[in-house]
Amino acid sequence: MRLHMRILFVTANRLGDAVLSTGLIAHLIHTHPDARVTVVCGPVAREVFARMPNQERIIILEKRAYDLHWLLLWGRTVTTWWDLVIDLRASALSWLVPTRRRAVLRKGPGHKIDQIAAILGLAPTPSPVVWTAPQDRALAESLLPADRPVIAMAPSANWPRKVWPADHYIALFRSLRAGPMPGAVPLVIAGPGEEERAMAAPLLAELPDAIDMVGRRNLPEIAACIARSTVFIGSDSGLMHLAAATGAPTLGLYGPTKALVREFAPAGPRTLAVVGPSNEMADITVPAVVRAVQHLLDRQTPPDPSGFELFYVT
Repeated sequence: MRLHMRILFVTANRLGDAVLSTGLIAHLIHTHPDARVTVVCGPVAREVFARMPNQERIIILEKRAYDLHWLLLWGRTVTTWWDLVIDLRASALSWLVPTRRRAVLRKGPGHKIDQIAAILGLAPTPSPVVWTAPQDRALAESLLPADRPVIAMAPSANWPRKVWPADHYIALFRSLRAGPMPGAVPLVIAGPGEEERAMAAPLLAELPDAIDMVGRRNLPEIAACIARSTVFIGSDSGLMHLAAATGAPTLGLYGPTKALVREFAPAGPRTLAVVGPSNEMADITVPAVVRAVQHLLDRQTPPDPSGFELFYVT
């Protein structure tokens, strides 16, 4: 007699796409509290699921020549009889392992989270979530002041053209601290590696009181800190999607990826996508972002959990 439902959840390599998939897996865990979930994801996305409940295994899919990584993955999953296989990579794997039911992502209209929800016919669309532990939240409480606004900024992205100039972030912070957020503290966030630190270095140099979280913390700790922040500002990136999923007021900046904004806008209860006038991030002005931040924080009625609001800069 089987005691637990076994779910194989094949999700993304990229951080942002993995975050967008968490609403579906959280829905499955809530609906099937006895389920045991095996997640397949890329190395960068691993920490998204580090605190996930009902976790049985996390299998890291590292790319190999001639697509051998899929063959290796098949070898690790074919000996289990699955109750449900969710394949957001639309690979052949879901058809080559034994399962009672399979659901495979197919490209469709709407936001990415709507496309993901559609594979199980879910309505309304479940929103992305973040999983943190008490120690993550305790760390955030120790690092971030409780009596001052915290402005979280993520001045990096996986494509340099998506990065808003560092001097714009610095001017934005100073404008917010001089205006609607007196006494604000800067929180600077970026991933590990020299390239990420180089993008964040100007902010850390010009804002000496900044809380430095550039490559220093794991993803659940970063998520817990963002959740305690007054507002998060970042370009179209994995950290932006993570921030939106925490429920923190999240403002995403779109330049060269603005054609995809309706599919990849930040998804969460308090979000705003700022769409630049051109494909150049520098054309998104500091005064425009100040207005957008004010609009986000003043907004009384948030969009639907699966909805989003666009703020066009002219």
